[in-house]
Amino acid sequence: MFSKCLPHQNQFCYKRLYFTAHNLKIHPKKKICGKKHWYQTKTLLTIQLMGKSKKKSKAPSNTIATNKSAWHEYFVEDKYEAGISLQGWEVKSIREGRINLKESYVFIKQGEAFISGAHISPLQSASTHVEPNPTRTRKLLLHRRELSVLIGAVERKGYTLLPISMYWQRGKAKLEVALGKGKKQHDKRETDKKRDWNREKGRIMKDSNR
Repeated sequence: MFSKCLPHQNQFCYKRLYFTAHNLKIHPKKKICGKKHWYQTKTLLTIQLMGKSKKKSKAPSNTIATNKSAWHEYFVEDKYEAGISLQGWEVKSIREGRINLKESYVFIKQGEAFISGAHISPLQSASTHVEPNPTRTRKLLLHRRELSVLIGAVERKGYTLLPISMYWQRGKAKLEVALGKGKKQHDKRETDKKRDWNREKGRIMKDSNR
């Protein structure tokens, strides 16, 4: 609660300012005199209270599924965003998170890109008029210029097309496709070491903050 001095008062006024909501004392014996000092103190208190505000909750992630094995088996380089041709039951299943990219791969055929091996489990409520094929080959939607770059990288430079992740963008499912080159055994061991160290480092930081 604030009590201010009147501007015409000549003597100094000593006021105790409390922020009772969080049981914090702010300037327990603050010297205030005159209107100018009052607004300075009020501004200072406002700034300090803003610093005590709670952190905003993080926005929900748009990620649907990730392909962690791709990062372990390949050096991942350039990435591209592709649309994907889906059937109605597949969209409903994806909204429930019933998709696995672990065994999936991307290939080029007749100048078009496709993904195969991505497993989408049908819901029990799926229509009986369709016969769901969980691992069917699905066409990817890319610009012609992007397709030309990918075809050149695969056919002339020996790259592999990797499905990295699937996510929502403006209500539509998108697939992140990357160019990658296979790792050798010692590269995989180095990747495992870095992953284990990052995991251990995170555990140490978490324990130190308790």
